[in-house]
Amino acid sequence: MAKKKEITNQDILGFYIDYFLENNKAPHSVYKFAKQYNFEETVFYANFSSFEQIEKTFFTSLFQQTMGLLEKSEDFESYDARTKLLSFYFTYFEMLTANRSFTVALLKEDKNKLKSLSKLTELRKHFKQFFDTLEIEKIDLKQEKLIEFQEKTMSEMAWLQFLFTLKFWIEDTSLSFEKTDIFIEKSVNTSFDLMDIAPLKSLIDFGKFMWQEKASFKM
Repeated sequence: MAKKKEITNQDILGFYIDYFLENNKAPHSVYKFAKQYNFEETVFYANFSSFEQIEKTFFTSLFQQTMGLLEKSEDFESYDARTKLLSFYFTYFEMLTANRSFTVALLKEDKNKLKSLSKLTELRKHFKQFFDTLEIEKIDLKQEKLIEFQEKTMSEMAWLQFLFTLKFWIEDTSLSFEKTDIFIEKSVNTSFDLMDIAPLKSLIDFGKFMWQEKASFKM
C-alpha cells in the first residue's frame, strides 16, 4: 500500500489559494476546507492557527522565496544598498505578479483598508528587518535615543513606500505592469537621493568649524 503523502504548510497554502480563487471568498470552516482537500483538521492546526494566518503567510512566503533567490546570486552581497533594495522590489513584485489574481482579491476583499493592511503585518516585520540590514549612511547623532529614532523613522518610511508601490501595482493596467517597474525604479532612486546626507554632513562640518573658530573669527 502506497504511503499517504504528508501534507505540508505549503500544500495547505496552495489549497487555500485554489479555494479562494474558485469561490472568491475564504472557506466557511476549517473542517469543511480540510474535508474538501482530503486531509485531517488536526493537520491544518499543526500548521496554521486560522485562515487569517494563511493569508499572512502567503506574503511572508513570497518574501522568503525572494530573499532565497537574491542570496543565491554571487553578486548580491557586493551590491550597494540602493541596488539591493531595487533587486528586492523587482523580484518580490515579480512573485506577486505570478500570483496577481489571489493577491488582488485578498487585498480588495475587505472595504476596511485597515483590515486589509492587517494581512501584511508579518511581511512588514520581515521587510523592515531586511531594510535595517542595508548599509545606508546615516547622520552621526551621538545620542542613542536619537539614533534609534532615526533608524525607526527610516525603516517606517521605507515600509510606507512599499505600500504605495503595492497600491500602484494593484491599480496598474499597463502591459506586463511595465509602469510599476518604472515606478519602482524612480521611487527608490528618489528616496535614496533624498537620503543622501553628504550635503548635510558638509553643512554640519562647516557649522562645527565656525563654532570652534568663533572666538578668533572677527568680521
